[in-house]
Amino acid sequence: MKVILVDDEPTMHLILRKMLDKLPGIHVAGAFTDTKSAASFLSEHTDIGLAFVDISMPGGSGMEFAARMEDADSPLQIVFVTSHKEFALEAYELSVLDYLVKPVSQERLQRTVHRAMTNQRVSRQSPSLSAPASTDSPKIILTMLGDVAVSSEAGRVKWISRKCAELFAYLLLYRGKRIPRSRLVTDIFGGMHQGGAESYLNTTVYQLRKSLEPLGLREAVRSENDGYALELKDPAIDYLEFEQQAEKLQVMDYRNVEQALHIERLYTGDLFGDKAYVWAIHETERYAELYAAFVKRLAEVLISLRNTAHASKLLLKLNERNPLDESVIRLLMTIREMNGDKKGLTALYTGYVRLLGRELGIRPSEELIQHYDLLVSRLSNKK
Repeated sequence: MKVILVDDEPTMHLILRKMLDKLPGIHVAGAFTDTKSAASFLSEHTDIGLAFVDISMPGGSGMEFAARMEDADSPLQIVFVTSHKEFALEAYELSVLDYLVKPVSQERLQRTVHRAMTNQRVSRQSPSLSAPASTDSPKIILTMLGDVAVSSEAGRVKWISRKCAELFAYLLLYRGKRIPRSRLVTDIFGGMHQGGAESYLNTTVYQLRKSLEPLGLREAVRSENDGYALELKDPAIDYLEFEQQAEKLQVMDYRNVEQALHIERLYTGDLFGDKAYVWAIHETERYAELYAAFVKRLAEVLISLRNTAHASKLLLKLNERNPLDESVIRLLMTIREMNGDKKGLTALYTGYVRLLGRELGIRPSEELIQHYDLLVSRLSNKK
């Protein structure tokens, strides 16, 4: 996918270029300090699929630029990148793909790019305007890993309220099944007075249907026997795709390592992102554990192939998510030894020992201690 950068700070061009260069399938085709130059470039290059646009710029704001693209029915997907959090609600009144607040993390950027590439792939698979009209509905894309987003070639759902996004996520986990009103009141509106909670549920159902209406999905939320059910026709659901592909790859070796790396990239964040829905804790943890187990298997294959750089990158992501996971530390220690990095090995091990003592008041397992001694001995013998 070809992308452009529009920001009046050249430093941001360098930062985003460096981050985007790490993502496969992405090519930065141009960088501009004003929207006029960007618009002129786009008029001559119709193959640009994504634009990262600053909101506040002299000579034309990012919002004005996005509005012009929307009015022109441009297929360009736009991501706002800005320091101003207060513009978020106004920004989502436009059909933008995402809203990133500086400084942007690599994982957050990867999640956004993955969504853009998925949207583009689905759009290309859709029938052309010149083809005979089809009775089939546009493909619905549900991005629930790291977010709660619903989109299709018709655009992206703009949630009227946080609660209607939460209700959608809840019904999605049990899609096709009737969920009693009493259960929704308890799980989503727990802590409120019963009468107020039931009234709030009615309002939220209305808001959810209203939010889904622009994509032709209003009727997807069905009322049924004093409850509600979500009925979607063959949606693309990211967490299910990740789970199915990860479980399908039971044997992982040098022959399918590229496939495994592709599957790892499907996991663009924990289920429902930072929403922290209490009722979803079990499923959130289950998917996080599935991802961690998959990455450890992948890292072991990469280590056997002596691709320690990529293995280390994946393991450090796991370590950031759970610094107490001893199995991750063990693999990282092995990589340090393979690279002849005795200083790095010792720093990693002693840092982990201090963390265990400080957080849990315990020592590492005997297995890890012996593993460390063995690795240090190997490095000493190499000299």
